[in-house]
Amino acid sequence: MTNEPLSLSFNPAGIELDRRQGLSRQLYQALRMRVLDGRLASGTRLPASRDLAAALAISRNSVVRAYDQLYAEGFIEGRVGDGTYVAQLPQNALSPKKLSTKVSTGFSTGLPTALSTKRLDLPVDPSSKVIHSAALGRVEKHHLPTPPSGPLRAFRVGVPAFDLFPFEVWAKLNAAFWRKPDLQQLCYGDPAGDARLRGMIAAYLRSSRGMQCTAEQIVITSGAQQGISLCAQLLVEPGDGVAIENPGYRAAGHAFAVAGARLHGVTVDSEGIACTELAALGDCRLAYVTPSHQYPTGVVMSLARRLELLAWAERTQGWIVEDDYDGEYRYSGAPLAPLAALDRSGRVLYVGTFGKVAFPALRLGYLVLPPGLVDAFAQRRAVDVRHSEVSTQVVMAEFMAAGHFQRHIRRMRRAALSRRNALMSDWPVDIPGVGSLPSVAAGLHMTVPVDNLERERELVEKAASVGVEINRLSSYWLPDSKTPEDNRAGLVLGFAAVPEAAIAAALVQLKEVWRGPD
Repeated sequence: MTNEPLSLSFNPAGIELDRRQGLSRQLYQALRMRVLDGRLASGTRLPASRDLAAALAISRNSVVRAYDQLYAEGFIEGRVGDGTYVAQLPQNALSPKKLSTKVSTGFSTGLPTALSTKRLDLPVDPSSKVIHSAALGRVEKHHLPTPPSGPLRAFRVGVPAFDLFPFEVWAKLNAAFWRKPDLQQLCYGDPAGDARLRGMIAAYLRSSRGMQCTAEQIVITSGAQQGISLCAQLLVEPGDGVAIENPGYRAAGHAFAVAGARLHGVTVDSEGIACTELAALGDCRLAYVTPSHQYPTGVVMSLARRLELLAWAERTQGWIVEDDYDGEYRYSGAPLAPLAALDRSGRVLYVGTFGKVAFPALRLGYLVLPPGLVDAFAQRRAVDVRHSEVSTQVVMAEFMAAGHFQRHIRRMRRAALSRRNALMSDWPVDIPGVGSLPSVAAGLHMTVPVDNLERERELVEKAASVGVEINRLSSYWLPDSKTPEDNRAGLVLGFAAVPEAAIAAALVQLKEVWRGPD
């Protein structure tokens, strides 16, 4: 560890900025990589933003923006009156290893039958996995209720402000496709998805998430759930241990359970999934996580915890399925870099969706895969659905290429922030048995603690009686959880589904039914 100021000769040793591209993003990525590979050790003092800007011959604002993002993600920290330093990070999670574009032979070690033949890049026959009576029994055992439908209400979870979607623009692009379609596109296409859309997604993730991925690593899916199900089918053998966050997204656990996995519910604390608890599971080959905004607690996984999780995957040759379901929604600074952007061993499978930016009925998502897994996933998907509906992919590619997608994301982020503020500003206080609202820096929902299960049930039922949808936090826990039942109680509220006026009206109703007559 060193406390010596970073010499300005550091720049000629490696930071090269392309003036034709975003300078702050490039500087952020360069400094982040130097922290991860050990060239900038914990405790190293960084130069003042003005000095670094002068050394790089760029504006100070570009350096400040890069530093702000590194602060937000936990790579650097400020010391009052003493400057900026590289944060204290777990050294056993940092190594000089870099992910090669070629798949290492280590990927073939311990792969499930559905993926392995001796070499991962050889053709496989995914149809070898069949549904049988045991699988049908697992479906019944882990039956989940269907998502709510019908008229939108406050505070429905999992729904963005799709009342703001530019349907007229979408309709014009869709009409243009069908007015003069490319007949070749009407045939059976690539099961991995439309090539142009894959390229647009890769470009978007490189610019917005710092992921160094290519179009060839992407497989288009019919939403995030299909992506998770593909991971379950291809990475898990019956009897394998799979770690899921507890509480967590039960539909993901359902997908792994149906594939025959033995689910391990791992505690979620203030920094994310408990890696110490995960490491104690000797039979676990995969972990499913929502690090950008944990569902349903809302915790944002800390950088130290992210590095611990990646180190676990590298050490055990395990897999991490990263569900970035609402990562676009961060209300201070840019969206945080996902695990997949920090992964240097090819152990992370990234699940993305358009459902939280456009609308759930679009049924369009994607997987970003380590290169050696792409063929197997595409072949498995070909067995299931052959390929996705063509026009939706083509129209989305054009929607992104024309700049509508980025503009829409900015609009959606502003709307979600405004709707979050409307909920927080007029939330009924002093309701018996209800805790205080949390701070919400990301995502489309929040979770409020409640004293016990009986009070949770009463509050949710009273809300339903006036047409207000609130989910019970206790429903997100695995049935055999060790956490005492009353400690699982809480309210899960989505805040983006309806406009501010509807939120205000719903809060008035909640005050009346929750407080009762004076």
